[in-house]
Amino acid sequence: MTSIRHEATVPLTAAGRRFDQALAEMFPDYSRSRLSGWIKSGAAMLDGVQVPPRHLLRGGEQVQLQAELETEVTSTAEAIPLEIVHEDEHLLVLNKPAGLVVHPGAGNPAGTLLNGLLHHDPGLAELPRAGIVHRLDKDTSGLMVVARSFPALTALVEMLSRHDVERQYEAVVLGTMVAGGTVDAPLGRSMGDRLRQSVRDEEDGKRAVTHYRLRERFRAHTLVQCQLETGRTHQIRVHMAHVGHPLLGDPLYGGGLKLPKGAAPELVAVLRGFRRQALHAEQLAFVHPVTAEPLSFSVERPADQLALIEALRADLALHGTDDY
Repeated sequence: MTSIRHEATVPLTAAGRRFDQALAEMFPDYSRSRLSGWIKSGAAMLDGVQVPPRHLLRGGEQVQLQAELETEVTSTAEAIPLEIVHEDEHLLVLNKPAGLVVHPGAGNPAGTLLNGLLHHDPGLAELPRAGIVHRLDKDTSGLMVVARSFPALTALVEMLSRHDVERQYEAVVLGTMVAGGTVDAPLGRSMGDRLRQSVRDEEDGKRAVTHYRLRERFRAHTLVQCQLETGRTHQIRVHMAHVGHPLLGDPLYGGGLKLPKGAAPELVAVLRGFRRQALHAEQLAFVHPVTAEPLSFSVERPADQLALIEALRADLALHGTDDY
């Protein structure tokens, strides 16, 4: 447990405002709920006196903040291998493998990315969700950013909400697409299956926008690049299925196995053996939340997705383009 101690003067511009509101602006590294709790417990005082969160300020008062940073995460640290792409005192960027769950939950109480992060840096236990500010589905591979400090956590959450983090994905979809485009379709939890998301009307769903462009066309599949404007649960998977081209291997939104006419046994084996959505978060770019340095990262596609694409290329080279 880490002890913190701060002293500061309430700015004159805060006159007439509530103590909890002003404190949140004076100490943005900590959440509003945590600051409110410290006010109520007496860990945050005004001129040496405990006051309620709604106390109105006159400006110029002295704030004394002395508290213990309680553990936010109680999960067990586990020695799970992590591929760290970048690391500094405020954040780390990692390449998550397919098959690794991000958060513990029903059916996955341990063995998750969060457990591995706690082993890599025990101090992350003091941050909400161990610094995880966004997620990838279990069977999606690729880049994620994790906060290691309160300033970075606060800033990254705000950047994600403003869509200031650039995320680019590569996917293999069913069918031969003829052009790129944009899917602007609100998403929400499916009414019939709580594990699924679905396109909803504007009143029921949250705005979701995916831009996609073609990279390569094969005989019965297409390699596409997807850029997220928003970051909803299963967004790319649902949006591509919505336009009639679900991701290859997707167990929730896919259209089943699709074999090109006369496919060789080698391709059939690769397609049958690919048992996850063919989705990889290949690029991540943002401004460092503390230093303001522009950061950009990219990782190669994983071995299974590389083998899949090479098999589709070999099939196209063998049969040509007459069998779309």
